[in-house]
Amino acid sequence: MYRTGDLARWQDGRLMFAGRADEQVKIRGYRVEPGEIEALLAACDDVARAAVVVREDTGEKRLVAYVVPAGDDRGLAARLRDLAAERLPEYMVPAAFVVLDALPLTPNGKLDRRALPAPDFGGLTGGRAPATPVEELLCGLYAELLGLDRVGADDSFFDLGGDSLLGMRLLARVRAVLGVEISIGELFTGPTPADLARLADSTGGAARPALTPRPRPDVVPLSYGQQRMWFLNRLEKAGAGAGYNVPLAVRLRGALDIAALLAALADVADRHETLRTIYPDRDGTPARRSSPAPPHTPASPSTPPARTSATCCAPRLSTASTSPATCPGGSGWCPSATTSTY
Repeated sequence: MYRTGDLARWQDGRLMFAGRADEQVKIRGYRVEPGEIEALLAACDDVARAAVVVREDTGEKRLVAYVVPAGDDRGLAARLRDLAAERLPEYMVPAAFVVLDALPLTPNGKLDRRALPAPDFGGLTGGRAPATPVEELLCGLYAELLGLDRVGADDSFFDLGGDSLLGMRLLARVRAVLGVEISIGELFTGPTPADLARLADSTGGAARPALTPRPRPDVVPLSYGQQRMWFLNRLEKAGAGAGYNVPLAVRLRGALDIAALLAALADVADRHETLRTIYPDRDGTPARRSSPAPPHTPASPSTPPARTSATCCAPRLSTASTSPATCPGGSGWCPSATTSTY
């Protein structure tokens, strides 16, 4: 048995989430224990006390470390950031380090988290002004994503609260505005607007080639994901059942215009080729084959429309959701055919 650490209580016959037994939090999809970060920081000789909390001042969850220096605090935040980056995974490195004279406490002597001040990322800016048009554009993008009034050309993206997730958004904006391709690794190596401006001006920052139509071969190979599903289909003989069915039941009130519904489904199938694709195999090798959609004639459902009552609906839906879908347009494994019941 696995203990999740979640607290819950029964309320009106339902299990209601009531927090956690520990202080574990989720940051960008990762479960993080702030106590691990606090222990690392508190072990530093220059730190008397440390606390790490999650703040959402900018609308996104960010780890913020608060430390009380044991002596001289000059350069302490930078040294602790380097230590955390060296010892911890990237997602556990606090976005900001705030140096305090003392940690606020409640009357019971516990940490008063509500009294902890918000980090002032704006106070970390103030470097030189941009010297080129490219630097000026990049400084504006930094300020836009980080929620700051201004950013200097030599200010580090990560010192101002940026992380890898925001970094990907920044690079997407750089690609759209400047038409250059910069990798996340290059952002970590050169995190300032001036660094990115030099990359943008160099020949190594060329934009990725545009997507253009290409001739389609007679035999279209499967993608890796399609190959995996095809293999499992053959291995588990899911083709004889409904291993990849995704049942969906929708209750509509009022008269149903079946012709309009079929026309809408046909439009969807016309727009998305994968809904018209089957995967026949030739001598044991699978390939893709897509059937052209009729231009104006809506497709008919594989199960003729039939009216049913609410009491009979459940067993009919159960049968439909566990039955294999038919493959119009030819034989072969067909993961996207539909079966309709009205």
